[in-house]
Amino acid sequence: MAPSHVLVPLDGSPLAADALDDALELFDCRVTVLNVVTPLDAPMSEGGILGADEDRRESARDRADRIVDRATDRAAESDRRVETAVRTGDPAAAILEYVDAHDVDRIVMGGHGGERGRVARRLLGTVATSVVGEAPVTVTVVR
Repeated sequence: MAPSHVLVPLDGSPLAADALDDALELFDCRVTVLNVVTPLDAPMSEGGILGADEDRRESARDRADRIVDRATDRAAESDRRVETAVRTGDPAAAILEYVDAHDVDRIVMGGHGGERGRVARRLLGTVATSVVGEAPVTVTVVR
């Protein structure tokens, strides 16, 4: 059965952008893009190492807004419209909560995101792994 609402979590990485392109090409339905801002005082965030302050929080929120704005522009290039959402929290948990709360019936996401350092690759690969393992809907991972 074709989905009626697809969620595309975006982290600013090329694979996430590819996931959005795939979702827009493959599914003629409602598409929502979601960026999750990890709290800067979380143990695995940059803030957990460097210390959180208001400038860092504002910078993280601005980055999230830029990511979803680029997704809106990218969709418009294909004569499509996307809904946007920004949440704060653990990325995998926030994605799964969004799915439950918003009648999402498909997730399309990149397999690894962020910068290409070993720690970022492992951490963000873990997000996709968690979502695949716990999502109550079909998950397509773009690699």
